Formats: sequence, structure tokens, C-alpha cells
Amino acid sequence: MDLEKKTIKKAIIWLCLAHLAADVYSGFLNPIMPFIASKLGFTMGVATIIISISHICSSMMQPVFGFFADNILKRFFIFWGVILASLFIPMAPLAPDIKTLLIFMILGSLGGSFFHPQAMGFVNYFSGKDCSVNMGVFMSMGSLGFAFGPLLAALITQVLGLDMISYTSIAGLILAGLMFFFVPKLSRLEKPPEHKEFFKSFKEIFGNRQMNFLMLISMMKSLITNSSCILLPFLWKSMDYTPFYIGLALFLFIFAGAIGSFLSPRLEKIVGQKPIIYFSMWATFPMMILFGLTYKNHPVVSLIIFFIIGFTTMLAQPVTLVWAQRTLPKYKSIVAGFINGFCVGTVALLMSVLGTVAQNYGIMNVLIVLSIIPAISSYFVRYLREEQNS
Repeated sequence: MDLEKKTIKKAIIWLCLAHLAADVYSGFLNPIMPFIASKLGFTMGVATIIISISHICSSMMQPVFGFFADNILKRFFIFWGVILASLFIPMAPLAPDIKTLLIFMILGSLGGSFFHPQAMGFVNYFSGKDCSVNMGVFMSMGSLGFAFGPLLAALITQVLGLDMISYTSIAGLILAGLMFFFVPKLSRLEKPPEHKEFFKSFKEIFGNRQMNFLMLISMMKSLITNSSCILLPFLWKSMDYTPFYIGLALFLFIFAGAIGSFLSPRLEKIVGQKPIIYFSMWATFPMMILFGLTYKNHPVVSLIIFFIIGFTTMLAQPVTLVWAQRTLPKYKSIVAGFINGFCVGTVALLMSVLGTVAQNYGIMNVLIVLSIIPAISSYFVRYLREEQNS
């Protein structure tokens, strides 16, 4: 690699900052959606469908954008990803009707779909042998952003009003401009990739048994995080909690996930890859039962338990991603798009009907049943083969 270590380190730092910012905006909607729903007059079932559509747009297209990112080695997707997310997501509270709300959310969510696969591919390219550590920091910064997003949105809503969230776009647009100067072009560092055939690339990925298991693990992680972040705000609002309390609870949940992502590569060196994934998939179930037993009468205890759920669920996130990139190293951005995007989008399809189910059978009952699924799915971890650092 021709660039100096100082330049490479600076590029990774700016990619991490951009991940922080992009996911701050992505985290805006969950805590304030019950209040947008109240303003525009639609139900929790409709709200979950709208959020699911935004998740699908921010996730399902990531492998496609990852394919183009791997082939062109340009910074296009990183810049426009931050711009779209920071410009349109904060405009959602200004929407006068559901149709406009959907347009804002789709355009803003596409920003996340643009940004994530290429950014993760860049981190992998720049990192070399330090990929696990740098990816852990990168993922934890995204989790940190997704944690602060609900807190910031809830605080602005409660203190200044829902419509004032739109002014936060300014910070993201400035950051996107600064990245142009500090993230070097990969085209100067790498030879053009050999994989130019779209369907051949995707066929190879879907045909890889190891990748299928890793995608299943990623889906299980997303199942818990998405269902908790989407459904619990409606539960807390029904209990007359303030927007700030809801934002704080989601902040603690995702902040715990950021800690888990940060510590994950270090724990991997001590115990290995499989034990981390086993623990992450099993521990959620008993914790969710404890949360269900305490959220009504012991809110502080339930928040602590919710914090632990966030930590355990997202602990395996960077391990799973780097493992997948080592499995198919020539598809760095595409693989990142599948693990971080396609798997989340697949779960989002389920979430589109989950709101109606939760309305009929109870939010807490649904969350407990969902937490059983990762525990059962952990059986397939035994079939994963250990990958060495490349």
C-alpha cells in the first residue's frame, strides 16, 4: 500500500466519524415514530410497516451497492450516503402526510444503503492485519451513533419540538464535505478488481455454505435489535413515559451494543470466534424473560437488563462481519452489504407484520417468543470453520 501509515490512520478515523454520523440519523426515527404517528393519525401497525420499509431500503440494497463499490473503487457511495441520510431523515417530522413521510424515509434510508458496504470495504482495505481491531472500532462507532440518535431526537422533541430536528442536517452535510479531503481514493492503491459479473458474484456468495451460516447469525442479531427498537417505544408510550425516557432507554441499549462491538475483537483473541457467537445468541433469551418480569414494577432494574441485552446481542457483530470477509476476501464490500444490510432487510420484511401481531398478542409476549429463535439457531454455529487473519 503506497500511502503513509499516518494517512491510512486518518482515513480510518474519518470513516469511523462518518459511520457515527450516518447512524445518528438512522437512530432518529424509532423513539419519535409514536409521536409522528400521533401527529399524522396512524396506528402502531402502520408505523411498523413504515419503519420496515425504511429498513428494507437501508439494508436490502447494500449488496448491490457493495458490488458496484468493489468494482469502481470510488468514494461516491460514502459521500452520497452521508448526504442522503443527513438531509432526508431529519425532514421526516416535517412530513404533512404519510406519502411524504415515506418519500423522506426512503431517500434517507438509501443513504445508509449507499454508505455502509463501501465504508466497511474501505476499512478492510486500509487495515491490513489490524482488520479485526479496526472493524471493531468502526462497528462500535456506528452503534454509538445509533445509540445517540434516539437520545438526541428525543431530547430535541421534548425541549424544542418535533419539527426542530430538521436543523440537524447541517452537521452531516459539513462532515460529508470534510470526508472528501481526508479519505483517499482506493483507485490509487489497488488494482481494479477482477469480478465484473453481477450474477456470478452473487451466485458464488449464496453458494458458499459458510456465508449462509454467517448470514443466519447476522439475521438473528438483527431480529432482536430491530424488534426491541421498534416495538418497545410504543410499549413505553402506552405507559405514559416521556420522549426523553424512551430515547434514553434506546440509547442505553445501543450504547451497550457499541461497547460489545468494541470489546468483541479483544475477546475473540482470548476465547475464539465461536464462543462469542454462542454466548451472543443464547444469552438474549433469559435476559428478555427477566426484562418482561421487571419492566412494569421495577423500571430501573429493567433498564439495566435492557442494557445487558444490547451488549450481548451486538457482541458478535464485528466477529461475524470480519469472518465473512475472510471467507470471501475478494468481495469485501459485497459481503459487508450482505452481513450488515441484506440480513437486516430480510428481518425488516418480518417486522412489517410484527406490529399488527404485537397489537393483538402483546408487545412483551412477541419479544420473548422472538428471543427464543436465536438460541435455537445457535446450533448451526458448530458448522462454521475458523478463518485465519489474512
